[in-house]
Amino acid sequence: MHALVATVVHHPEDARILHRQIRALLDAGHDVTYVAPFRERGVTPWRELTAVDVPRAAGRNRLKALRAARRALAEHAPDADLLLFHDPELLLALPRKRPVTVWDVHEDAAAALLTKPWVPKPLRRPLAPIVRGFERRAERRMRLLLAEEGYRDRFRVAHPVVPNTTYVPERPAREPGRDRVVYLGQVSAARGARELVELGRLLRPHGVSVEVIGAADPQVRTLLREAQQEGAIRWYGFVPNDQALRMVSGALAGICLLHDTPNYRHSVPTKVIEYMAHGLPVVTSPNPSAEALVTGQPQGECGIVVPFEDPSAAAGAVLRLREDAALRERMARTGHQIARARFHWPVQAASFVRRLEEWAGVAPSASDAFPPDGLPVQGGPDPAALVGSPIATGTAAPSRR
Repeated sequence: MHALVATVVHHPEDARILHRQIRALLDAGHDVTYVAPFRERGVTPWRELTAVDVPRAAGRNRLKALRAARRALAEHAPDADLLLFHDPELLLALPRKRPVTVWDVHEDAAAALLTKPWVPKPLRRPLAPIVRGFERRAERRMRLLLAEEGYRDRFRVAHPVVPNTTYVPERPAREPGRDRVVYLGQVSAARGARELVELGRLLRPHGVSVEVIGAADPQVRTLLREAQQEGAIRWYGFVPNDQALRMVSGALAGICLLHDTPNYRHSVPTKVIEYMAHGLPVVTSPNPSAEALVTGQPQGECGIVVPFEDPSAAAGAVLRLREDAALRERMARTGHQIARARFHWPVQAASFVRRLEEWAGVAPSASDAFPPDGLPVQGGPDPAALVGSPIATGTAAPSRR
């Protein structure tokens, strides 16, 4: 199968798109052409891919990216068996002549408008019904994959769910430490940027550092830079998911301080699953899905829930974990057990690939593409494979079907 995958909004090394879905397709022996903003993000594509560079859609600057994406998709769609796109914006850029088309729905787009700083406040609520209308028309014209069970109610018919799980090692690489906590993921005001900074200030006198791993929205970048200069946090910016997870390993706790917004109420934060997978206790705000995950499982608790927008309570939870080694180790062990049993990506990877093969009408791949230990057959970005990988600008290497 030749899959044409596209995004103009997400980072080209987005964990769901590249490290899980594209990697699963490659591991199953399929060809992938990937349309994404490589140059603007400073990314060298994997050698296994045919890469097509387009501008990035950011803030209110989206028209140029959509025009470029439309040209790229029109050019490469005839050679593809399936088109998989990841941004609702790309509904406006799909070519008329295209293969079986699949929209991977990452978020509740209408609810997300309420927290998008680039959308004028007076327009946020009025735009929501328009977005819902686009979604309803889309499901009549193409296939949909959903990232969350909670998204089902937005659509008229049932669509398969491919949840945001992760690769869970058979055992964590390191035991949780005592001198640093980590936040992994995109940083924004609604995701707790100000709370992370204040948490850093509160923990610094106790010898505990706050490490923030992830790109930041423009509205909070100055806040993070100033906090880093002050010594309140260590902000690393965007780090590819495989490297970021190695950095997470061995921390005292993983932090998730989402605000109480509609877009987060029915979503399981992937970062929480990633913390659990790598043996970290979790400190989270009471997002319903996160709270149920860390405190409502039969295996026991694997984290501490603190009130929304309360960095003092978060600091108290971190210090409690620091001083109670038995609690820290028990929560780390329990979280890993839950993650390994329920959220190990290779199980979902096989189902995801089979679904796309079925929709594209191609022969299924070999069943051994997803071994039980979760190690990929072809692998991800081996450092040697990142050297000299070509980026096409409107044209790409011939298909390897």
